[in-house]
Amino acid sequence: MAARTRPLEGELLRIRDEIHGYAQEFGLDFHPVRFEVCDYDTINILAAQGGFPSRYPHWRFGMDYDQLSKGYAYGLQKIYEMVINTNPCYAYLLNANHIVDQKIVMAHVYGHADFFKNNAWFANTDRNMMAVMANHGTKIRRYMERYGQNKVEEFIDRVLSIENLIDVGMLFETQELNRQREERLVTAKEEIASAEDDRSTALKSFMRAKEKIGKMNEVKEEVSDLREKKINAPRDVMFYLLDNAPLEEWESDILGILRDEAYYFLPQRLTKIMNEGWASYWHSHIMTNRALKASEIIDYADHHAGVMAMSKQNINPYKIGIELYRDIEYRWNTGRFGKEYNDCEDMHEKHKWDKNLGLGRQKIFDVRKTHNDVSFIDEFFTPEFCERQQLFTYKYNPRTGRSEIETRDFLEIKNKLLTQLSNFGSPVIEVESGNYQNRGELLLRHVHRGVDLDFSYASDTLRNLFALWKRPVNITSRQEEASVTLSYDGKEFKQTK
Repeated sequence: MAARTRPLEGELLRIRDEIHGYAQEFGLDFHPVRFEVCDYDTINILAAQGGFPSRYPHWRFGMDYDQLSKGYAYGLQKIYEMVINTNPCYAYLLNANHIVDQKIVMAHVYGHADFFKNNAWFANTDRNMMAVMANHGTKIRRYMERYGQNKVEEFIDRVLSIENLIDVGMLFETQELNRQREERLVTAKEEIASAEDDRSTALKSFMRAKEKIGKMNEVKEEVSDLREKKINAPRDVMFYLLDNAPLEEWESDILGILRDEAYYFLPQRLTKIMNEGWASYWHSHIMTNRALKASEIIDYADHHAGVMAMSKQNINPYKIGIELYRDIEYRWNTGRFGKEYNDCEDMHEKHKWDKNLGLGRQKIFDVRKTHNDVSFIDEFFTPEFCERQQLFTYKYNPRTGRSEIETRDFLEIKNKLLTQLSNFGSPVIEVESGNYQNRGELLLRHVHRGVDLDFSYASDTLRNLFALWKRPVNITSRQEEASVTLSYDGKEFKQTK
């Protein structure tokens, strides 16, 4: 799949300059933004590949492209824009958009670009990822040519099944991540520039793999090493495998590549509500205060309302995010925070409370700098906000065939929302040992924090882990107050208590 884009010209250039000026006027701070125009087929290709036109080939990108194309053809979905966290920041506009849509999208993009540059969770992401992704694609294509596409794709499938088993705390381990990234870039450049023939390279790779396997066969020595080795980042299962699994050189390289990409996309997953809310806040503010012409108001209101529509099945990050920023701005402008306000028991007094502090705009800039979705919801999602937005939890009633309100209780609603956001609603998994039962087996532990372990999903993951670890793999969890261990030895599964 090849992506075809073209630079802005004519009226779009004028609009870009206009919106850029408004964004700067309101205090947004961003890396240069490079807008490109494309048709819907191209934007589907880019969306399927995460926004990077030179990513490695893989069947899941084709599957995602097919789903996006069908969604557009049947009128189920439409991608208006796409923006990439790089420097310069790449943004893609759909050529079929109306002018008012292009204005909204540009203002929205500048909000995203400001968030990418200034939010703490993005501070250590590689802003040169467009070139890095191209290098990754080149290396993986070379491996596919050398070892066969099916073999390499099968290995990628196994690694992708554990791409969420990484450690959020590593986002702030700047030195370690940068060291690994530099090593991989140097390796990529050396391989691309190398004139060494494939036979020689393959022979060396084989000898290194053979040496590695030979070391694994020295059971006593290997078991001793794993027993004494401290697990510094137990939640970074990908790194533990990279450091300890008996992988061939090309397998280690691909595992490292996919781990780097997983960490690159991690901040976007951690800040979906905040990021979309911030971009929506600014496209709304820029459009309604500066960019809208009288003839465009109806179209703008219609399109903005469509983006903000809420569903009974899923929360809308655009809607929750923008309304929370607005609520924070209002509260800090009027002084509706702090001990004095919280201790006030006179509801009439609270209702008309206004200290005219004017601190709202600065407060939302401060919030966008330091928080992620979990801390954002935890600190600023209040009972008053929940009531004003009429937020409930819904449950499907098979008797009536409809989704019905399950609860209006604020704490239940907030806790359910936080559970969905914490670790993205997935179980928290840690490496417990690489020498379980003194036999060189891998033992993972499910840290129970509100999300149960689905043993059917766990079984599929253990199969893939076994292929990487080359020895039996296990995971322990609590089921009905009892500790249960699920094991896989390459042939069958076994549960023990």
